[in-house]
Amino acid sequence: MDGVSPERGKEAAVARVLAAVRSRSGVDMAFAARVQPDGRAMRMTQVCGGLTQSLSGLTITSGAGLGGKSLLLARPVRVDDYLNARGITHNYDHAVAQERLQTVAAIPVRVGTSPRYVLYVGTRGEKALGDRWLDAMAPVVRELEQEIAVTEEVERRLRAFTPTVPAPRRETGLSAGELREIAGELAELAGSVHDTSLRERLQALHDRFAPGEHEELLRRERRERPDVGLTPREVAVLEQVALGGTNADVAQALSLLPNTVKSYLKSAMRKLGASNRVQAIVEARSLGVLP
Repeated sequence: MDGVSPERGKEAAVARVLAAVRSRSGVDMAFAARVQPDGRAMRMTQVCGGLTQSLSGLTITSGAGLGGKSLLLARPVRVDDYLNARGITHNYDHAVAQERLQTVAAIPVRVGTSPRYVLYVGTRGEKALGDRWLDAMAPVVRELEQEIAVTEEVERRLRAFTPTVPAPRRETGLSAGELREIAGELAELAGSVHDTSLRERLQALHDRFAPGEHEELLRRERRERPDVGLTPREVAVLEQVALGGTNADVAQALSLLPNTVKSYLKSAMRKLGASNRVQAIVEARSLGVLP
């Protein structure tokens, strides 16, 4: 994959989540372990707020310690006094003790039924991590799970296409419509995430599979396809959205109300048969409505 590799992209997403969790919740430390493909162990790859390097690179076996228990049970677990806690093994007390952690919670990050990471948070004082705190973490974990799932799906689709389409060339035998379909799938994935760097990676992949040399074929197809009936104002809104503007940005640029922009965009998407704004832009470009 061009640009940042999928694994590095996932690690960057995890790092952002840990930093956000630590700053918003006030916990002393947040860290994460990446689960091995067989699910039997994991390795600590991210540490935010550590006092030492005791946890960095640590390998944790499924079922061992707090995180290993969370991995095995596929659910969050918490202890209020790690070094004296019952119900967990104490294989990693040496590392935890160096960080002076007391209350620790572990939360698995899963895609489907398969674990990808275990996130940890910990405090060094009497501050408890109760059920309400873990409930507040749930949306953050779900968003991270979605981002990882999208990244892996992009990589899977790219692997499927790469053997037969090393680059979009006329001799591949793919029609302009087929190339547009591939680009549309990438656009659909981009529309499901909000992370800027991931969207840029998806756009780069979209450009890789965009018709390129098949533009003459596209022009012929456009002449044969009926006008979808976009109004000048709908086209203007799409042009601003294609530049990366939010509804508020578009409203300011066109001197409209945000709700009016939303209405124009919704109408344009309906006419183009698109389920999100990225698909709408891809389809508008394929019709020659947008450059």
